[in-house]
Amino acid sequence: MQNKVLGILLAAVAAILLIRASAFTVSEGELAIKSIGGQIVDSEFEPGLHFRIPIIQDVNKFDKRIMTQLYPGERFLTREQEQLNVDFYVKWRINNLRRFYESTGGTEEVANARLGETIKDSIKSVVTQRTLQQVVTADRAEFTGAMMKNARPAAEQLGVELVDVRITKIDLPQQVRESVFERMRASFKAQAAKLRAEGVESSDKIRAEANKQQTQTLADASRQASEIRGEGDASASAVYGKSYSRDAEFYSFFRSMQSYRQSIGKDNDLLVISPDSAYFKYLKQGQAAR
Repeated sequence: MQNKVLGILLAAVAAILLIRASAFTVSEGELAIKSIGGQIVDSEFEPGLHFRIPIIQDVNKFDKRIMTQLYPGERFLTREQEQLNVDFYVKWRINNLRRFYESTGGTEEVANARLGETIKDSIKSVVTQRTLQQVVTADRAEFTGAMMKNARPAAEQLGVELVDVRITKIDLPQQVRESVFERMRASFKAQAAKLRAEGVESSDKIRAEANKQQTQTLADASRQASEIRGEGDASASAVYGKSYSRDAEFYSFFRSMQSYRQSIGKDNDLLVISPDSAYFKYLKQGQAAR
């Protein structure tokens, strides 16, 4: 009886061990491959519980999420053979598990190394077509777009999708940094001098045109003022003549009164004139009447 119970317990333990060895789980963030001797049997596993044949079948799991790899201090040559130290990083994820497993052996380190070489070749092809100044001042979106375009086909051969490639730093080696900066500084100074000269030329043209318009405006205003003044003088002369023709004596008296008001009795004025002068004719007549 005891032997029978012991046999049942051993069978139960063996069954549990067999089930544990046969079962495996795949989470939401994982991909899995079932293989026999390196040959893929199945790679389409939904998240959840699955089974395999112990010992005969192997299961390898891979991260389904986006992977990030940094590549610091890579050296490239520009179109004018200037050296650049470029730091960049790559974001990628597996989009074809079978191809990824067959091309990399299912190793992320191998995938990162091959992707790094692919991106380096892509950056090299972009940098060698540009001068140092064009590389430094280039729009990052355009620069990244050109790299991604060149690298995507090679990445697809690895069974991965390139999510993003970014340049984090562009630097010059110390031995060439000063000479390059001096050339760039000289170039910027030349451009500034050219723009300044064009600005001075444009300013002179605008100022000359403004002076011309000012001269024309003042000449027109002076001419119009002369015409208006002449018309006013002619009108005044006509009024004076009409008044004189009506009563010459009254006109003479009125003009004399205006003259007395403007010339006699003002502070600090000194008038030297003979008492017998005709200027005081109407004053004398007033005294004679009294």
